Amino acid sequence: VQLQASGGGLVQAGGSLRLSCVASGRTFSSYVMGWFRQAPGKEREFVAAISGGGGSTYYADSVKGRFTISRDNIKNTVFLQMNSLKPEDTAVYYCAARLPYSDSYYYTVPSTYDYWGQGTQVTVSS
Repeated sequence: VQLQASGGGLVQAGGSLRLSCVASGRTFSSYVMGWFRQAPGKEREFVAAISGGGGSTYYADSVKGRFTISRDNIKNTVFLQMNSLKPEDTAVYYCAARLPYSDSYYYTVPSTYDYWGQGTQVTVSS
């Protein structure tokens, strides 16, 4: 699976951005898709994840109510709609893919993902 993320940019606090991640391959719907982010000097952190069929979503507390993850399995694409952006959301955002597991806790752990996109920069100015 190859992943290509896009949609990052510079936005003022309170603004919105929509990230996209297009996946190659025919088995996209088999994978849990996640979004992670990494700010300078910090570890990569979980942002959101979505099950293969899209029926289950998971969010970090820091983005709950502001970000929405969704997917289009026909277009092999996962989205991250980011609203009410804050300067602390500034980071490189990565999409990732992994097979499902019985314990959804592991969807929040970067090291459990098998495939990663190249990252897209999101900068939120105050």
